[in-house]
Amino acid sequence: MPDEILTLPEVAQLLKVAEKTVYTMAQRGEIPAFKVRGQWRFKRLDLDQWIEHQKASYHDGPIPSPSDSDDASKKRRRPDDH
Repeated sequence: MPDEILTLPEVAQLLKVAEKTVYTMAQRGEIPAFKVRGQWRFKRLDLDQWIEHQKASYHDGPIPSPSDSDDASKKRRRPDDH
């Protein structure tokens, strides 16, 4: 359902965080939310977009594999470092 509206406990379960965390984030405007007669509600499409934005802003590029980070640490060393 494209216009699915979620409750706070449903969002907490979706994000795998505590309900208090979602409540605080909603109060602070850190997550897209609106109130219906004093109760927080969340549009699933807004949350999906928010999640994608969070992922994009957290990573400036592709996630390096463990072997890439090993190579990067070797490149940072100067030849005289032991």
